[in-house]
Amino acid sequence: MGEVILSLKISVIGTGYLGATHAACMAELGFEVVGLDTNPKKIEQLAAGVLPFHEPGLPELLRKHTSSGRLRFTTSYAEVGSWADVHFIAVGTPQKAGDHAADMTYVDGATSTLASHITKDCLIVGKSTVPVGTARRLGALINEQIEGDAKVGLLWNPEFLREGYAVEDTLRPDRLVVGGDSTAAIDVLRQVYATAINAGTPFIATDLETAELVKSAANAFLATKISFINAFSEVTEQVGGDIRVLADAIGLDNRIGRRFLNAGVGFGGGCLPKDIRALQARISELGLDRTMRFLTEVDEINLRRRDRVVHLAHEILEDIQGRKIAILGVAFKPHSDDVRDSPALDVAAQLFNAGADVSVYDPEGMANARLRFPRLNYATSAIDALRDSALTILLTEWDEFKTLDPSEVGQMVESKSIIDGRNVLRADVWQDEGWRFESLGRKSVYPDGAPFRSVCS
Repeated sequence: MGEVILSLKISVIGTGYLGATHAACMAELGFEVVGLDTNPKKIEQLAAGVLPFHEPGLPELLRKHTSSGRLRFTTSYAEVGSWADVHFIAVGTPQKAGDHAADMTYVDGATSTLASHITKDCLIVGKSTVPVGTARRLGALINEQIEGDAKVGLLWNPEFLREGYAVEDTLRPDRLVVGGDSTAAIDVLRQVYATAINAGTPFIATDLETAELVKSAANAFLATKISFINAFSEVTEQVGGDIRVLADAIGLDNRIGRRFLNAGVGFGGGCLPKDIRALQARISELGLDRTMRFLTEVDEINLRRRDRVVHLAHEILEDIQGRKIAILGVAFKPHSDDVRDSPALDVAAQLFNAGADVSVYDPEGMANARLRFPRLNYATSAIDALRDSALTILLTEWDEFKTLDPSEVGQMVESKSIIDGRNVLRADVWQDEGWRFESLGRKSVYPDGAPFRSVCS
């Protein structure tokens, strides 16, 4: 069994979603931690125990350890470079403008600046999702920047956080992957993660390249599974089948499994879409274009589901000009306020641009959505969004939307028409209350019970 060496001092470079979560969780494990960011306002907020994004359980952890003194924040590379034994690089790798490739500006800049300020033996551990080959390149960059006699090791330790469950995934991960050339350096991370390892979490030690590829491969597989079931939902819509039953049936096969076989408006967020595109770009650079060609279709299937919802809205309303459409949900998933590449926000924007009066509501995502698309009408509640609407579209499966009472809602809308973009509502219950019920991958149903099969777009 491994031993937790709490004397190790930890820095986390970058205090966005990944970095802030990792820093607070390392403090929860008992380490002294310093989080570094170049944004003074963000550092001021975090030092005051204020989290600038929504993540269940994290605000409490942040306040707990800024108060305990185990967690503090700084903008000074000199401070962390002379203090920490282990530096985690947790800055973003967004998609390049006009390109599928990952923008490595932040990773390169953070690593180079950190290396130039290191004055003691330490370990640099990359957690950002990066193109394969990045770690080797950064190793050379670190060697160029180091001054004096400090010995610096480099490892790659990909993150597998799910938004809405990030604290749990950090403290009790389902696996730990560490890539590097030094057994001694890898053993240091065994000490950092000893609590999870002792609780039974598998620890996989490998080379740098495999560690870099693990996160990209996991995301590519997940995206493929989601797009696979959405491709079949296009078929079931056309022939009159039920995608939920199909998913249940194939999901009982242990080789396949039921998780993430949920047809709907598709995946989004700040990671999955940009990571599979970055993987395609890197594979192309390696001269292996044909190897990952299927990911292009995975992406296209996913985007087609958004267009299908927009098509259904036009089909139901015939003329959407000036008609009020209630959009329930703008975050890309529940338990998050993240609207980056959100299918829900994309659909809302498309309908607005087509002339509809779009009223949206989300329990957590409103502020971020307003920053990205201020011209939408932002309701104060689900009821406010639904009032006098000609069409209701559920696009994020928050519990409060899944439990709406169709009888109660029916009394406040202009027209009883709903599109279930996540396949989480019972069509028969809504139909019994007089609603026209449309969804993705299931038969359309009119209130008299007669099935209506739409033509796929």
